[in-house]
Amino acid sequence: MTSSSSPSQDTKRLAHTYPEGLRADALMEEDVAWSHGNDGAWDGDQFDRSERAALRRVVGLSTELEDVTEVEYRQLRLERVVLVGVWTSGTARDAENSLAELAALAETAGALVLDGVIQRRDKPDAATYIGSGKAEELRGIVHETGADTVICDGELSPGQLIQLEDVVKVKVIDRTALILDIFAQHAKSREGKAQVALAQMQYMLPRLRGWGQSLSRQMGGGRGGLATRGPGETKIETDRRRIREKMAKMRREIAEMKTGREVKRQERRRNKVPSVAIAGYTNAGKSSLLNRLTGAGVLVENALFATLDPTVRRAETPSGRLYTLADTVGFVRHLPHHLVEAFRSTMEEVGDSDLILHVVDGSHPAPEEQLAAVREVIRDVGATGVPEIVVINKADLADPLVLQRLMRVEKHSIAVSARTGAGIEELLALIDNELPHPSVEIEALVPYTHGKLVARAHDEGEVLSEEHTAEGTLLKLRVHEELAAELTPYVPAPLA
Repeated sequence: MTSSSSPSQDTKRLAHTYPEGLRADALMEEDVAWSHGNDGAWDGDQFDRSERAALRRVVGLSTELEDVTEVEYRQLRLERVVLVGVWTSGTARDAENSLAELAALAETAGALVLDGVIQRRDKPDAATYIGSGKAEELRGIVHETGADTVICDGELSPGQLIQLEDVVKVKVIDRTALILDIFAQHAKSREGKAQVALAQMQYMLPRLRGWGQSLSRQMGGGRGGLATRGPGETKIETDRRRIREKMAKMRREIAEMKTGREVKRQERRRNKVPSVAIAGYTNAGKSSLLNRLTGAGVLVENALFATLDPTVRRAETPSGRLYTLADTVGFVRHLPHHLVEAFRSTMEEVGDSDLILHVVDGSHPAPEEQLAAVREVIRDVGATGVPEIVVINKADLADPLVLQRLMRVEKHSIAVSARTGAGIEELLALIDNELPHPSVEIEALVPYTHGKLVARAHDEGEVLSEEHTAEGTLLKLRVHEELAAELTPYVPAPLA
């Protein structure tokens, strides 16, 4: 057997064979020849120093999508969720409708719903919301579907959240946290963002958790000295105190914004401009109706809580009377009380209005439940005494039998379609009839030199007849008391 010589042995041999000047060249030739004969022993491709130090791109790892719509869709679909509901009252269909609405909320928030389960109980379990045995079953469903979040159809206590998470081993949130997340995504104005932030802090305050150093005591509490006597605050107590301070600051800011909104309302009252508020369930078509009535150009989207910020627009009745039309935030079943409290200044638009257009989705499986949920919130903001017109929207998609049933139960109602425009003319005429009419009926002969007074009569009053004579404009109209006092000097003297 012949043995191959190593490069070190060849180097010793070359030292005697080649002169000093040619030794380096000979070494390079020998190394190259030796490397060609031993290619199989090398580990992969060989690179020089610059190539070894350079960044090497691994092909096939990029998940970037060229289509912008696909990118946006993928960015929204971040979490895979399983829904859990507790059926305590009502029928099975009611419980399924509630869970279907929770699924729509989850999709609006940007989640992919994988599964949903309902448990029949007298009341939710105090420890894990659904009981320890069902929590273990839920853990199996989560593991089987590959979900990373569980959403419960109700408001969970801090203890229920912690214990259910300990069993299912994934993140657990409740209905309130989900709605708050949607509001945080859709709030655009400064007031809307402040109201959502306040509601989130109110929800977060009792649910703060601490691990490790969050429960350690900070030094302090004494009047100085070597070790600063007293146990001091824990980190979580400090966080709670800071949240309370932020909440107080947020309430002050919202109160200042409320003052500006109140000034605008007082200006409308001073000018005797009637106001109409559009209220209703989320995704019932309130913004579509506002656009149809006024051409406001408000965002319209088939999503829950697509618009949060109130929009006030000027409109005119068929008889020429001016009024304001306000689009309010959408309502939902079990609307978190944090949101009702935070958005109270916005919802006051409903309480201060002269007429409420209560919009309901005629194509919804349970429109009566939508009506009841909205009226509960209207009652909370103290607007029960305001006249109401029930506007059954989406009449082009609704079942005719459902429309007949609703219009038979709701005596003061009208069916319209904001998409096609059907019934809009009848709705405008109904608004004209229902708006409060001026209390004083007067006839005045206004000189042509007082054209501003005639214009005010058209803007603030209800002109019954108008005739242009040689002496001036003869008006027969209904106006409020202040304008009637200004028109009194121009009342024609009775004929003898």
